[in-house]
Amino acid sequence: MWISFGSMGFMFLAIIIIYFSRYKISNKILKFITAFAAYIFMILAGLIMLWVVLSGPTMEA
Repeated sequence: MWISFGSMGFMFLAIIIIYFSRYKISNKILKFITAFAAYIFMILAGLIMLWVVLSGPTMEA
């Protein structure tokens, strides 16, 4: 459960960073670095979510 919360946090962080990268930052190098970081966070979030979903239920009845 906590891992999926971390993944959602990565997604939220990626949204905030990409917003600043596109609309608030005018320096091209800094814009590229922030956009790259945002996409890395989004890829990590997707991989973590994929791992959580494919690992299946952990509690046995």
